[in-house]
Amino acid sequence: MSHPDDLLVAVAAMVETDQDSQMSLTVVIPGAVITGRLAPEALWRERVAEVLRDSARLGHFALPFAESGRDEKPPHPTHLHFHVARILQGSYGIPDTGGMYRVALADVSAWTVGDIGYSDQQ
Repeated sequence: MSHPDDLLVAVAAMVETDQDSQMSLTVVIPGAVITGRLAPEALWRERVAEVLRDSARLGHFALPFAESGRDEKPPHPTHLHFHVARILQGSYGIPDTGGMYRVALADVSAWTVGDIGYSDQQ
């Protein structure tokens, strides 16, 4: 998408304004379908920084996540910040436990409210 969907931008703005991480969403982007819960950017950055800080080899990469973007807020969100999210691949969700993904709103070609999952039970 060259211009993000205004409704999706409004949803992202509400997540930011309310500082709420309960909104489940599934998006289609080039090469992937991502499903999970949205998080406010500050919370997402904080969690990524924590994971990096806990790594012996990657700890120094935590700094940009911990410091940048705290005080500066764009007038409209430009990205979705997923946590507890999975990339859907066939009948699997990668990773099983959920990951942290940042997706440009302009890259979303389709979306739906809710977290899509697979079940072995029929």
